[in-house]
Amino acid sequence: MTTVVRRRMGVEERREQLIAVALEQFSHRSPDEVSVDDIATAAGISRPLVYHYFPGKDSLYEAAVRRAADELANRFVEPREGSLGTRLLRVMGRYFDFVDEHGPGFAALLRGGRTVGSENADAMIDDVRKAAYRQIMHHLEVDDPGPRISLVVRSWIGLAETTALTWLDGRRIPRAELELQLVHSFLALASVSAAQDEETARVVRRAVAEERPDSPFSELVAQLTATV
Repeated sequence: MTTVVRRRMGVEERREQLIAVALEQFSHRSPDEVSVDDIATAAGISRPLVYHYFPGKDSLYEAAVRRAADELANRFVEPREGSLGTRLLRVMGRYFDFVDEHGPGFAALLRGGRTVGSENADAMIDDVRKAAYRQIMHHLEVDDPGPRISLVVRSWIGLAETTALTWLDGRRIPRAELELQLVHSFLALASVSAAQDEETARVVRRAVAEERPDSPFSELVAQLTATV
């Protein structure tokens, strides 16, 4: 017979394990559908032991949201290499990787609910939006953005969220198509604003000038020209 000896985890190691297990559970089901018993079973420990490390499901959920929020914010970090359209397309690829991996949890987080509507969770997702905003401004080379270019970037981040939620509801449109569409949408939003705002116009002119013939923005310009 073989005897299995379980290694005793330290406090921080156990907390990290529970956060990872909770995030996995919340990624496959809405947080309201996941119980402490589900998390305990998946972690291979007793329910009381979960409460020893976290006061309740809400606190464990918030810890998991913080982990997911940090990971999602990091998806927007991109080296300033290649054209702006190419960089944004790489960002959207990583963004939809996250959405694909954490579908139900991502949807529940953005749509709100009994558990996920806490102020702390809302603040965490706002932190992700702010991190995305800063990264996009970095790529636009805008240090002190005016109100119009700020509106363009914030609107585009909101559009990316809405598009991801719509895609999760049946996935009826190919993911790659939506990623490219979002990149094109950024240029379209900026171009409309550029007609009224010189700061945005400078961003658009520079972005289009840096594009290669096979880059996303060049593709959109060619398509629009052919359509018109």
